[in-house]
Amino acid sequence: MANQRQIGETYNYMDEIFRMSFGDNADITCAMYNGDFSKSLEQAQSEKHEYILNALNVQESSTLLDIGCGWGPLLMKAKQRKANGIGLTLSTKQADSCKAHELQVYVKDWKEISSDPTFEKFDAIASVGSFEHFCSIEEYLANQQEDIYQEFFKFCYDRLQSGGRLFLQTMMWGRNAPSYEEISLKAMWGSNEYLVAVLEKFYPGSWLPYGQEQVVKIAAPYFKLVSLNNGRKDYIQTMNEWNKRLNSPSFKKLIKVFSLIPYFLKDKSFRYKIESLIFLKGYNRECFIREIMDHERIVFERLS
Repeated sequence: MANQRQIGETYNYMDEIFRMSFGDNADITCAMYNGDFSKSLEQAQSEKHEYILNALNVQESSTLLDIGCGWGPLLMKAKQRKANGIGLTLSTKQADSCKAHELQVYVKDWKEISSDPTFEKFDAIASVGSFEHFCSIEEYLANQQEDIYQEFFKFCYDRLQSGGRLFLQTMMWGRNAPSYEEISLKAMWGSNEYLVAVLEKFYPGSWLPYGQEQVVKIAAPYFKLVSLNNGRKDYIQTMNEWNKRLNSPSFKKLIKVFSLIPYFLKDKSFRYKIESLIFLKGYNRECFIREIMDHERIVFERLS
């Protein structure tokens, strides 16, 4: 599983740039267009948050645990419904931003809270974009991936009220994903194998699940499947919109970009992160276009 240092390497460097581009409660997970790409990014993100809360039956006084809450956009939407939300993140920058907006957020891994009375029972649990960080490459190679996912579903089962719901939004390997043995920074530039190798530098400590079938099967002892919603095309459009906002001129943003030059000069992994954002309009986007990666929104309901 990606640890606090690795999550910090992914998100803390870019914290201010992300918030300058997308707002203080930035959402850098896939928006929801449902085939209507005329929607603004803000509308598509807002509709996604409503979709999640409706799928989880979140109402006034409902309790919600948001695992991997980011800058708190889902918690803010839940707060508007007068629900009681608690968030977890491994990014100190994200937690600071959430607390500045009076959101209850902790810098903790979900594995750390098993015996903490703050986290006893919830009506709903959401994991929007964090599930993909739960298994590291080393754990995948040690054949521990499915055990880790099973531990997560058992954790959610134990933390949910009877009939409570779990929402997962996660990237997954797609039908054209290269095998682990094939990925390499020495592969031809722009090849599937090269793109995945560079993205491994962008997301250290993270290895994706292998399709919704794997996830649903592992969840089955604890949860029944309520619905599936594929978001691959939505993610491509989301990243098109991100590119526009990240590239929009801003003096403050330019100053922040210049402040990252020392990291660029001394940290080769950071250079790969920048490369993955700049070329081919983003390697993540290209991986979704080529179906190297896929994306699912999954709603589960706790078994009695």
